[in-house]
Amino acid sequence: VGDGSIVEKLRAALPYKLTPSQEFALGEINADLADPERMLRLLQGDVGSGKTVVALLAMARAVEAGGQAALMAPTEILARQHLATIAPLAEKVGLRTAILTGREKGRERTETLAGLASGAIDIVVGTHALFQETVTFHDLVLAVVDEQHRFGVHQRLA
Repeated sequence: VGDGSIVEKLRAALPYKLTPSQEFALGEINADLADPERMLRLLQGDVGSGKTVVALLAMARAVEAGGQAALMAPTEILARQHLATIAPLAEKVGLRTAILTGREKGRERTETLAGLASGAIDIVVGTHALFQETVTFHDLVLAVVDEQHRFGVHQRLA
């Protein structure tokens, strides 16, 4: 599951140290990522408890392994908030990010879809637009779903 270099650079770029609970959750997620079986894991915490940074570090681990990662949010507003948190940190370590919601149209959407299909985009943040048949990933390794209760069972398992 990668050599850890991207994750370590990302940790160094954080303006704070992870809490013991975040470290524990990451350890569990990393173990699951190393296992060939599908991971279904719930990461629970209060607003502001650092779930997004745990997700980002897990997504970075997936990219280190040669794959891509997606973070799906129930609303466009939340997707854009996640991107605003993730993108600056990801860019510091060379991870390429993009957003895909129903709002992206024309050339922007076409370029994002092409980047996902070619593997040029490492991490995509989006809404249910990520579930569309027109969206093809080069090698999706990890899908993170925020506010899972807002998505249907069939969409979560897709």
